Amino acid sequence: MVGAIATPTKISQIVAQTPRTGGAMTVRSDIQEANSQTGVITARGNVQINYPARKIQATSAQAQYFSRERRLVLSGNVYVLQEGNSMRAETMTYLVDEGRFIATPQANQQVESIYIVSDPESTNQNPVSVPPAPSLNRQP
Repeated sequence: MVGAIATPTKISQIVAQTPRTGGAMTVRSDIQEANSQTGVITARGNVQINYPARKIQATSAQAQYFSRERRLVLSGNVYVLQEGNSMRAETMTYLVDEGRFIATPQANQQVESIYIVSDPESTNQNPVSVPPAPSLNRQP
């Protein structure tokens, strides 16, 4: 046998405790490594994150949780869903203590966010039809 590739039969899972917020962040992926000296947990391949305390679900190609800084860095086709709002980017950093995302796109691309906006004063139950926005023709 010249070479061998091992593929996991079960997705790895790590639960990162977040004591200041009273919840757990679950990270699932194909491969995970944890370094007890640096406090860094790295997850690669089909990464799925669930953080119920903040109602966050996310997917990416890779994630690194820096436990000492309480910072989560997601990279590679990142998608985050929180309370119906969503964001897509190439890289996203989540600052746990601040509850803040910082998103950056691939070169010559943009970050996409979709927010649920409700008007509490609106009593009109009939939705208004809005024509689609014109496409933007970008020049290279």
